[in-house]
Amino acid sequence: MIISASRRTDIPAYYSDWFFRRLREGYALVRNPMNFHQVSRIDLSPEAVDCIVFWTKDPGPMLGRLGELAGYHYYFQFTLNPYGRDVEENVPPKDGRIVDTFRRLSASIGPEKVVWRYDPILFSRNYTPAYHAENFEKLAERLKGYTEKCTISFLDLYPSIKNDMASLGVREADRARQRDTARELSRIASRCGMSMDTCCEEIDLSGLGIGHARCIDGGLIARITGKPVRAAKDRNQRPACGCVPSADIGSYDTCLHGCKYCYACRSRAALQKNRLRYDAASPLLCGSLRPGDKVGKRKR
Repeated sequence: MIISASRRTDIPAYYSDWFFRRLREGYALVRNPMNFHQVSRIDLSPEAVDCIVFWTKDPGPMLGRLGELAGYHYYFQFTLNPYGRDVEENVPPKDGRIVDTFRRLSASIGPEKVVWRYDPILFSRNYTPAYHAENFEKLAERLKGYTEKCTISFLDLYPSIKNDMASLGVREADRARQRDTARELSRIASRCGMSMDTCCEEIDLSGLGIGHARCIDGGLIARITGKPVRAAKDRNQRPACGCVPSADIGSYDTCLHGCKYCYACRSRAALQKNRLRYDAASPLLCGSLRPGDKVGKRKR
């Protein structure tokens, strides 16, 4: 089984204590987002887990505890964008702490296990194509040798974020702007020794040397583990997604980064309630079992 930790929240940044306790106890419980009382028990023993994929903007709280991952294969999807606090309200400073954390993590586990995510790319009066080119280059120069790949995507205007995006003057980019921006970023990435791909984008950029990403990447997992991954595309993801199936152990409305473009934190009221429910000792992230819950073992 491949564990996703997590598309729904930033476990490394905010819930490391919970996560490592789950590893010690060998399982986690996860609610079905579409059916509240349906709960899956997910086996987290080293024998059951083929690989863990971490998604994060700040894995700093995990850096001193990587030894606790002995016996597991894993890699990180590390999002590092050039936005200010108007867009990423609670993400620590990029030039100092976050870039340094990226480099320290890569030095500890290897550049192939730290994928740089520069996404989503949004455009506004402040965040122009020229702004992205300039700041992507600054980041790429500092990350040279610390990652092998950069994954990009362009903003999707989910209904839950439209008001926030409108307040920032953000609009969806047309195909020409996307292509021009991708061409420039790909040129910079290539010069810095990185390949580039896109996450869940239907636009064909293969002529620019940019492929379609597989963030839960069977090929990378096979490379890390030394074992082939025989799995079809995850049918629960969007049509343009190339990921193989995984079990996500996170929960929506639990991330504290406050990113205005985020699809996974849809309600500040729900976030506040969930944080009050957080207990690192609970097998459920930000919650506990309730009457009427039905717990079933998650199959591989």
